Amino acid sequence: MNLLSNIALAGGLAWASGIRLYATLFIAGLLGRLGYVDLPSGLVVLSHNWVLIVSGVLMLGEFLADKIPVFDSLWDSLQTFIRIPVGTLLAWGVFKHSPMDEQIAAALLGGAVVTGTHLAKSGGRALINTSPEPISNWTASAGEDISLFGIFYLMWQHPVVLLIALALFLLLLCWLLPKIVRGLRILAQRVRSISAWLSGERTPDATR
Repeated sequence: MNLLSNIALAGGLAWASGIRLYATLFIAGLLGRLGYVDLPSGLVVLSHNWVLIVSGVLMLGEFLADKIPVFDSLWDSLQTFIRIPVGTLLAWGVFKHSPMDEQIAAALLGGAVVTGTHLAKSGGRALINTSPEPISNWTASAGEDISLFGIFYLMWQHPVVLLIALALFLLLLCWLLPKIVRGLRILAQRVRSISAWLSGERTPDATR
């Protein structure tokens, strides 16, 4: 694989990890195991039996958890401590046997991409969960599932297109994340106000 393809693979795996980590691990490993793609030597471990079994089971669990409103936000919160480091590790694994400067650059790229993607996903889903109906949650979840397969297709078939899409996505994140953070702050203030009102510490007018 040439440098451009490796960059696309590292960025794509980090991007996908921020959306569906366990599906990313399982699909990449399975494609490598079946010979449909050539995994870099640093990622060949993904195609080993136990990695496929564990990632496959966790993928099914994540798929179900992501379809349950509110619980999906709890799941995302817990996954913060797993998605970000593993997504960073995957990006580094693409360049495991490259010069040290390329390894560090890949880890930095992967870490930035997976962190931004995870924060956008988890923050967006938290705001969506303020709606009492489940349709918006299911729609968002289905959109994430479709985007995951799109990333995988472009990552191996059209790496240049993947890099362009990733660059556009990162620009969108720069615009979107501050709005999500602002929305979460407002949501947190409302929750605190309602909690204070229910506990008798504030009057109903104070929640307006």
